[in-house]
Amino acid sequence: MPLWIAATLFASAVQALRFLLQKRLSATGAGPVAATFARFVYAPFALGIGLAIWVASGGPFPAMAPGFWPFAVAGGVSQILATVLVVATFSRANFAVGNALSKTAVLMTVVVGFVLLGERPTAADIAAIAVCVAGVVILSVPRGVRWQAAIRDRAVLYGLGAGAFFAVSGVSYRGASLAVLSDEALLRAAVTLFFVTGLQTLLLLAWLGWRDRPALSAVARAWRTSAAIGLTSMLGSLGWFTAYTLQQAALVNAVGQVELILSLAISALLLGETVTRREVAGVALIGGSVAALLIG
Repeated sequence: MPLWIAATLFASAVQALRFLLQKRLSATGAGPVAATFARFVYAPFALGIGLAIWVASGGPFPAMAPGFWPFAVAGGVSQILATVLVVATFSRANFAVGNALSKTAVLMTVVVGFVLLGERPTAADIAAIAVCVAGVVILSVPRGVRWQAAIRDRAVLYGLGAGAFFAVSGVSYRGASLAVLSDEALLRAAVTLFFVTGLQTLLLLAWLGWRDRPALSAVARAWRTSAAIGLTSMLGSLGWFTAYTLQQAALVNAVGQVELILSLAISALLLGETVTRREVAGVALIGGSVAALLIG
């Protein structure tokens, strides 16, 4: 199995668990921005220790091309906005559906990847991605909402916004990691992740300190959940960044849709939420498209 596929599957599994933890933290009254902050606050420290060990062991710290920082900043800010929006959907939709709303990023990433990096998936890849998007559309309409009214539902708007920002962040992270001058894919991913999460932590800390200090206290009080969110975020992001370093973001995001199958299982088994036939059909389409990408 290619390393980028293994890294994507690992990241998808860890991310499904993180979204569950963020949903629970947000439900305690911390709010979506604070739940997003918990995602980033612990990661830079752990990654910093890992990079320090690498340098101390004699490995040279890689240089970065001039394009690194524009891509890193764009990716970091876009991911913050995307995560806030997807966490906000949890209060308005079923967990699995709320998570699925952000997956409109799959098709958007094809466009963003072409615009920013000039990357073009093959016709077969685009066909598989289109099937995946069909499954996402089926999952994206909240229960009890007519299709005609769905486009006006706030949860759908949040999800579409999250998808757009996730598309920009994924492509930007690939651009940033490719600007790290090293032959080691994992090191390039770790260096990019270290600087991006550091930036994200500072931005969110400043925002919450200015606008919502009680949310900081809520994150501190729920330190066990916050630490778990930070750990799963770090591990998942390292997987995503490694995959983005090795493969086009559009294909990585498409394979990453296996997370929806896991989130549906979490929804039914851990949260006690019912799963409809429509949702099962949507997941089946997504699973089929991912299988086609893996076989191809």
